[in-house]
Order: sequence, then structure tokens, then C-alpha cells
Amino acid sequence: MEELKNELISEAEQEITTQLQIEVSQAVQKLTEAEGEEQAEVFSEILNGAEAGTIAILLESLPLDERYDRWQQVEPEERVDVLNLMRADPRLGILKKMPDEELDLIFSQLSPEDLIDWSDSLPDSITDRALAQMGERQRKHFELYDQYDENEIGRYADHQMLVLNLDSTVAQGQRFFRRIDLDCNDHLFLVDINDKYLGTVRRYDVFKADVDALLSSLLWQDSRVIPADSSLLEAAETIEHSRELELPVVDDEGILIGRMTLRTATALVREHYESQLMATAGMDDDDDLFAPITVGARRRAVWLGINLLTAFLASATIGLFENVLSQVVALAVLMPIVASMGGIAGSQSLTLMIRGMAMGQISAGNVMSLLKNELGIGALNGVLWAIVIGLIAGWWFDDPMMGVIIGCAILINMAMAAIAGVMVPMILQRFNQDAALSGSVILTTVTDVVGFFTFLGLATILYL
Repeated sequence: MEELKNELISEAEQEITTQLQIEVSQAVQKLTEAEGEEQAEVFSEILNGAEAGTIAILLESLPLDERYDRWQQVEPEERVDVLNLMRADPRLGILKKMPDEELDLIFSQLSPEDLIDWSDSLPDSITDRALAQMGERQRKHFELYDQYDENEIGRYADHQMLVLNLDSTVAQGQRFFRRIDLDCNDHLFLVDINDKYLGTVRRYDVFKADVDALLSSLLWQDSRVIPADSSLLEAAETIEHSRELELPVVDDEGILIGRMTLRTATALVREHYESQLMATAGMDDDDDLFAPITVGARRRAVWLGINLLTAFLASATIGLFENVLSQVVALAVLMPIVASMGGIAGSQSLTLMIRGMAMGQISAGNVMSLLKNELGIGALNGVLWAIVIGLIAGWWFDDPMMGVIIGCAILINMAMAAIAGVMVPMILQRFNQDAALSGSVILTTVTDVVGFFTFLGLATILYL
């Protein structure tokens, strides 16, 4: 019954998400088809009742000049929320166009957590301007979070939480829960006079206990903490396994610096996989859809250059067998099949590895077992498709030898692709390189070079 209930909830959530996507898509189409005053009127109608996330998506869908014109229609009290939900590049583009007085008004409404998130992509001059608009307490929070790097949860901990000292009573705890409304708030954290974390008290226990009792008597024995230097995905995994709405984040001295909520964990995981998807094309998930041509070209040029070098390597391999190619034209027709089959097989293994590494499932202890498993899968599929493709090639060119050559090349290349799919991301990780960013390029090079060399090498031995 519980599984059926969860399935129905999941289907309902999916239906709502799909409906929202359709509505946003329709709004984008309506907005982009309008111009000038008509566009302003359309956007004004959309703003009535639209959520900040929808407004952010609509603004990002417009070219730079139109985007800022429409931005000026957004109500001042909604601007920070909209900017928070925009990608880094479009947000920076708007901030750079704003007059100084409007910019200072925006910064005066920012929380330290907001600024930490923004500062990852802001010039230092703008970050310093934003800090100047904050109070001393907020600046201290910013400095506390800024000591952690972009992949550590301490940088993004939420400092808005319910905190009391060990001598507080249940009555005080109940007042806190009633008066302070926080997102994903199910716990109250206890600290000493030095803010050292002592334990967690659950809302349920607070409202069930005697009002005169001390909160220290309700400390939850199964509570967990997240070290501030934990990676974002490690922290997200911790809260997911805990089945709690929030967990305390503490530094290496045990000082409570904030909390992590389930909502934050979900957002971090989503952003991680979005960045992984963009990285496979050599791009950043914060890139602006309408970035200036020179900026967009510069960002992509490096990736294209790397790809060009790998293409030259594959071409050089083919050039080694110019003699056999000039005599057996059928080889040129069949070469793409060998490379393609190896590339697809390798990308399957690579995708599996990157997902496992992102979720912390891959370690030195199980990588050899995974390698054997992937090699077995590659060999089995290699035998199957080698037979199929060999028979087709032999019949097509009326040459049984051609079928044997391409069959052997397919088998060897798919086995090598499986090995490369496992080992390439592990090697890249060892050298602190992003496997999602560069793994596919290296893998393609390996499968192309091995496939061409094997196919043309066997042809040279058997035909010349």
C-alpha cells in the first residue's frame, strides 16, 4: 500500500511538473514573438501571479537588450528572488546594466547565503560593493562561509535555524517553533556558550514534553551532523539517507555554523547533474543563452581545438594504411561502422562510471570488479555484433575475408572501449581532472584509433 501511495504521489508530481513546463514554454513563445510595446504588455500580464522562477526563465529567454527592458518591469520587492533563480551569466549581465542606486538597493536585501552563491561568478569589485551594503553581523557570516571552497557544504550552509542553549526549557522551544517560520524546519539545535554543537531536539518531542522540562532532556540520540568540509554530494547523500528535513553543519572544532535542508540537497544534486550534462559539451551550466558572440565563441574555441587535435590523431592513424585503402575501396566504406560501434560501447561504460563516481559508489576496492564486469559485457556484445556485421559485410561485398576482418575489428574495439570507459575517468580523477568534461573526447580518440588501426592493420596483413 505504501509503495502504491508513493507511486501515485510521484505520478502526480510529474504531471504537475510537465504542466508547469508547458505553461512556461507557452509564455516564452508568446513573449518572444511580441516586440516593443506589445512585448511590454505581454510581460506585464505574465507578471501578475507569476512565480520568481518563471520570471527568471522568461528573462533568460530574451536577447540582452530586450531582457533589461523587461527587467525594469519587475517589482523591486521581487527582484532579489528573481536574480537568485537566474543563471550566473544572465544575472551578471543585468547587474552590470543597473544604475548604482538600484544596485545598492538590491545588495541591501541580500542575505550572506545569497551573496556567497552569487560571488562564485561575480567580479571582486561587485562583491565588495555588496558587502559594503551589509551589516557587520552579515559580513561575518559571509566571511565564515567564504573560507570553504565551492565544492564544500560549509560554503552554502543556511544560518537561519532554531538554536538555543542547553539550559533552555521546553516552553522556550515551543515558542521558537510557533513564532519563527522556516523552510524544512523540524529540529531545534542546542549549543553551549561558545556555539559548540551539543545535540538536536525534534519538534515532535518538544510539543509532547512537559513545558517546564529542559530541552537537554529531549536530546535525540540518533541525530547526525554534516562536517562543513564535506563535498556537496556527500552532504546531500547524508541527508538523503537520514530521512530528515534538515541536519546541522559543524566545522572541524564542532562549532555549529548552519544547517542543510532537504530542499537545498535536492537543488545541489540537480545543479550537479545539469553541470555534468553541460560539461560533456565543454560548456558551463551558467552560460547565457544569449551571451555575446565573442564571449560564446571564445568559450567554445578551446573545446573545438582539443577535438581537432584528436581528429588529426585519428586521421594520422588512417594515413598509415594509405596503400591498402587505395587497393581495397570497401575498407573506406566500412571504417565508420568500426569506430561508431566502439564509440557507443565506450560511452555506455563511461556514463556508468561518471554516475557511479558522482554518487560515491566507485572506489579502489571495487574498480577491478567493475572493469571485469564491463569487459565481459563488451566481449559478449562484441562477439554478437561481430558475427552480425561480419555476415552483412561479407555478403554486401561478396568477400568472406572482409567479413572476418571487420568482425575481428569490432570485437577488439568493443572490448577496448569497455576498458577505456572504466579506466579513463579513473585516471582523470587521479590527476584532478573533470571526467565529464574531457572523458568523452579521450574515449572517442581511443576507440577511433584502436578501431581504425585494428581494422586497417588486419586488412593490410590479409590483403597485401
